[in-house]
Amino acid sequence: MAFDKPFRSASDFEIRVREVADEVLGPGKVDFSPPDQAFPDIAIDQYGIEVKFTTNDTWRSVANSVLESNRVNGIEKIYIVFGKMGGVPDVRWARYEECVMHVRTSHVPRFEVEIGAQQSLFEQMGVSYNAFRSLDFHEKMQYIRSYARSRLKAGERLWWLEDSPEEEHTLPIQARLYTSLSTEEKQRLRAEAVLLCPRIVSSGRSRNKYDDVVLFLLTYHGVLCHQARDLFSAGSVANPANDDEGGLYIERAIKLIESEIEIAANDIDDDLIIEYWGCSVPPKYRIREWLRRADSYATGWKPSDVLFRDVK
Repeated sequence: MAFDKPFRSASDFEIRVREVADEVLGPGKVDFSPPDQAFPDIAIDQYGIEVKFTTNDTWRSVANSVLESNRVNGIEKIYIVFGKMGGVPDVRWARYEECVMHVRTSHVPRFEVEIGAQQSLFEQMGVSYNAFRSLDFHEKMQYIRSYARSRLKAGERLWWLEDSPEEEHTLPIQARLYTSLSTEEKQRLRAEAVLLCPRIVSSGRSRNKYDDVVLFLLTYHGVLCHQARDLFSAGSVANPANDDEGGLYIERAIKLIESEIEIAANDIDDDLIIEYWGCSVPPKYRIREWLRRADSYATGWKPSDVLFRDVK
């Protein structure tokens, strides 16, 4: 229902929702001093009301964490009461699971809700809300990562890959320049980038062949690299001895860090392999799979003929 005197704050609106619920259900049913951060905001026996409020002209809002760790015990059905004060002030309500339409990938993924959403997130993921909320965090993340990957555009990557609330992927508070890193860290990051991004062996004329490298360094390590090409083709990287033996700089650069790449192949989390390769590969087979992929990208040379010769 629309009205002429909009609420000025979320707290005023929530208080009014509690008052109306108390009037409708009878005195004593609604707790006017609930615990902080409880989900949903209002608990009434097995029913709950999650209150949303915005001063913007939108029916969309960030909601609770997918963990629902603060969910009130015994709540089975949840409804949203949404106060929209922007544009024409209005209040609407709907079933919670029908309004959840997206998940925002912050350090702990959070639902987004929208009154009137055309399709719920759970319909998109192929699982009911009740089934989803009963899963453990690892199982929830499998659904959410699959959903997030389905929405990636060309050149985009996920920056979060955590499997448990104790293993949140966090970036350094301050972004770092690649040029400011120690030699050891540069080698380690280059090795990880080579492993995940075999496309770097393709022709120097190939467009965007370093895009995945830049995105990996930035989104997973918080490292900004202005010239990704220099990670593999600069003389200081591919030819530190400054000799005149010639050859492909990309080949020489990779050969110099083969041992670091083998360490990365053994240590890198499988979810990161899936993210960049599109499939799970056990550590002992990753170098062999990398060579297969690199051979398909390279022109004028065959990486498997000259790199990782001890791999059978």
